[in-house]
Amino acid sequence: MRYLLDTNILLFYLREEELAKEIEATYQILDSSNFAFISVVSKGELKALALKNKWGLKRMQELETFLDLFLIINIDAEEIIDKYAEIDAFSQGKLDALPSTSSSQNMGKNDIWIAATASVIEATFLTTDKDFEHLDKTFLDLILVER
Repeated sequence: MRYLLDTNILLFYLREEELAKEIEATYQILDSSNFAFISVVSKGELKALALKNKWGLKRMQELETFLDLFLIINIDAEEIIDKYAEIDAFSQGKLDALPSTSSSQNMGKNDIWIAATASVIEATFLTTDKDFEHLDKTFLDLILVER
């Protein structure tokens, strides 16, 4: 199975929280039979969080070791850029080719990049963020993890 993890899921794993153990027990994200991807955007978000929270050298090294567990997808591919544009327009109810059945959804720009990445690489997207629900089955296969 191919999984792309949202930043919030990565934080549960990084902090070794109980929810990460439950996710791992259910989906075996880190099992060698699966492929675990993250967007370079999530990598940036984690590093920004580390700087804002003044993580020390040891904790920053632990972050780098943790990130090495995943295949990191860059967003500079034309297909991801095009998908970003489609998802942004769709979320605002302005994509003529695929009219939205729900009201306009405001999404953070980083979230759109992450969703576009999951969509293009055809990975099941794991998140706790309900802002992605309107994209399920249209742009991506969503697993919304309940906290």
